[in-house]
Amino acid sequence: MSKTNILIVEDESIIAKDIQHSLKKLGYTVVGICSTGEEAVKAAEDLKPDLVLMDIMLKGDISGIEAAGLVREKFNIPIIYLTAYADESTLSKAKVSEPYGYIIKPFKEIDLRTAIEMSIYKHEKETDVKKERDFLYSIVENKDSKDILFVKSNSRLVKVKSSDIYFVEALKDYVVINTANARYTIHATMKDIEKKLPSNDFVRVHRSFIVRIDKIVAIEQPNLILEEDKKLIPIGGSYKEGLAKRLNIV
Repeated sequence: MSKTNILIVEDESIIAKDIQHSLKKLGYTVVGICSTGEEAVKAAEDLKPDLVLMDIMLKGDISGIEAAGLVREKFNIPIIYLTAYADESTLSKAKVSEPYGYIIKPFKEIDLRTAIEMSIYKHEKETDVKKERDFLYSIVENKDSKDILFVKSNSRLVKVKSSDIYFVEALKDYVVINTANARYTIHATMKDIEKKLPSNDFVRVHRSFIVRIDKIVAIEQPNLILEEDKKLIPIGGSYKEGLAKRLNIV
């Protein structure tokens, strides 16, 4: 197992030392121990740990929850909460800072290791997805025109002409770009994709659909029909007026 650098934030020195001992026993590297939220934010910046074990209830001006939020926002470091409080009110406040897990004190070493390994793995995957998405978007941004997109398909970057796109559909955390002969699924939001497509050629007709205007052959409320019977696309109520303005209706 490769060495994972961990910062401990715990204001009870005996507990902090016990956690440090457990981590070293499990093969991790403890890069520092802090007792306040202020120290935690500074240490995260200076030491750049791979993960922070953060006690929710800290003494001082900054709570563990507030410190975790700052660390996550500023340095994109995954946080696991250490807490003896598992009540609904505490967890509701804690989840806002998007922790990667919780460890309820007292804990077993197997629980500690499981939480750390799951959090590191999840964070690495999220980082990879973000890098891939940013890379694809950077390619598009650097183009002189928005008439070409590059999308990932089977580990390759494939050039897709916007003129070949019939519609884009949202599927949870992904969007599917549909052409006449292919479908490309990428990790993105409809809002992001809408910005990348030529605004003169595409229109949002539903919270889950963007269509190319020149592919529309008919409208039969509450749907529109794309050429070659590609698909019936629903028209969302809040998008009807915007669609009507984009079409030459006589």
